[in-house]
Amino acid sequence: MRPVIHVSAALVVDDAGRLLVVRKRGTTVYMQPGGKPEPGETPAETLSRELLEELGVHVPVAALEPLGRFTTAAANEAATTLVADVFRAVITEPCVAAAEIDDVRWMHPDEFATTAVAPLITEHMLPLMPGK
Repeated sequence: MRPVIHVSAALVVDDAGRLLVVRKRGTTVYMQPGGKPEPGETPAETLSRELLEELGVHVPVAALEPLGRFTTAAANEAATTLVADVFRAVITEPCVAAAEIDDVRWMHPDEFATTAVAPLITEHMLPLMPGK
C-alpha cells in the first residue's frame, strides 16, 4: 500500500487568470500553497495557518470556499498518494516566501507545459479556475 499524505491547499487566481504557486526549498516542482494539518485542526484551519506561515498573508477560515477533496500523486515524494482538501482563497496583499517556501509565483496556465508543476494542479486545479 502506498503512503498517503493529507494536506489542505489553496486555489488562488488573480485578475489576470494566473494561479498562485509556491516551490518548497530543495524541490523543483511548483504547487499550491498549503500544507499538512496539526492535531485537532480542520482542513480550513490548516490552510489559514499555512498561508500565514508560508506567505505572510492572513485569510480567515470563514473566507475560504471549499472546492472538494482530490486524490493524486504527491509532487515531491515518490510512490506517495496525496489527498488534498482544496479551498478557493482571495489574497490581495503581497505574498512573501517564508518557512520552507523558496519561491512564490503567479503562473499563467500557459506556463504549465514548460514548468514543473504538481499533478494536483494539472489534474484538478485547472478545471476549477475561472473561465475553464
